[in-house]
Amino acid sequence: MAGAHHGSGEHQRYGFAVSALTSLFFMWGFITCLNDILIPHLKNVFALNYTQAMLIQFCFFAAYFVVSIPAGTLIERIGYKWGMVVGLVTVAIGSFLFVPSASYQIYALYLGALFIMAAGVAILQVAANPYVTVLGRPQTASSRLTLTQAFNALGTTLAPWFGGYFILGGALTDPTLPQTGLSGPDTLKFPYLLLALLFAVLAVVFTLLKLPDMREQQERRAIANTQSMGSAWHFPHLVLGAIGIFTYVGAEVSVGSLLVNFLGEKHIAALPEAVAAYYVSIYWGGATVGRFIGFFVMRYVSAGKVLAFNAITAVALLLVTIIYSGHVAMWAVLAVGLFNSVMFPTIFSLAVKGLGRYTSQGSGILCLAIVGGAILPPLVGAMADTLGIQMAFSLPILCYLYIAFYGLKGSIPRH
Repeated sequence: MAGAHHGSGEHQRYGFAVSALTSLFFMWGFITCLNDILIPHLKNVFALNYTQAMLIQFCFFAAYFVVSIPAGTLIERIGYKWGMVVGLVTVAIGSFLFVPSASYQIYALYLGALFIMAAGVAILQVAANPYVTVLGRPQTASSRLTLTQAFNALGTTLAPWFGGYFILGGALTDPTLPQTGLSGPDTLKFPYLLLALLFAVLAVVFTLLKLPDMREQQERRAIANTQSMGSAWHFPHLVLGAIGIFTYVGAEVSVGSLLVNFLGEKHIAALPEAVAAYYVSIYWGGATVGRFIGFFVMRYVSAGKVLAFNAITAVALLLVTIIYSGHVAMWAVLAVGLFNSVMFPTIFSLAVKGLGRYTSQGSGILCLAIVGGAILPPLVGAMADTLGIQMAFSLPILCYLYIAFYGLKGSIPRH
């Protein structure tokens, strides 16, 4: 078995590599989730409707669609480590571009900066996700990816606190904001400049790190019947998994994007935006807790069953969110985060299982499917504009139903 004959020194090296990668998972979770705070902020500043405000998620996640396949090719050429360095530098540039965007106060400039940031994150995802799955034994790939993703979720939990304080808090304390609607641009300059510096430092750190090149390892892990197949597209469980990633990211991002405004509704909790931002942390915090639980549970229960259970529970919670009001609806929608927890890493690892030398191509395809985060939120935004914010949660329900099917049936490898 590949990986079994490596000495303990090799495993210690893997341990170090996984630890280094964990910092990346944390950081990209952080910046992705900051969008949930950026949406209500820019919605106010530019007087946008929900559909227009969701263009923030469209530009961010569209980058995955544009960049993921080229990123897969790039990483095959330069290796995982240098792929990660390129990704980090790209995110740093995108973050820095928020400074001129805030100075000129043009919505399109913000969207461009977000696209560049997300392009960097897409490169990081294409490199880091499969790298974690091949660092160690194939049997524990799902639980290992779930553990590193738990730190990704930790980033998403802390981001709303950070954004609530620096972005929405800044907007609230600015007495000129209600009159002009366009003041307080500096509330975005500081946090994004800080992020630009952090990513630049990480790029330097990763340039200096010695990480094992796992490309030969993947070749060795190739299964015999892979050789006769032309590409990763020939594996049905990968293609169905890509649809799973599409629906999952679309659903999770749509729900997260609406939370601040949903909790501000009079018949739900009537929370001011800066206060609602802290509750968004509970939604993402649930995902953190759930991933640590999932890491242990999936050592005993099959990943597919855990996935289906979580998806069905998410459906039930969203039904409660739509039907009820007040604190019942509020806590039901926040609890969805707990059950989102294991979905991404579980779908990802089930989908790349047995791809052998097509693993990096498969990873590119799965990261391409993250474009669900670009396509579904504007649709949900349009539903919020026309049918009201509660009914908009019905589209994510359909997404979770598909994920339940994938866990039980679609993820079974067939060649």
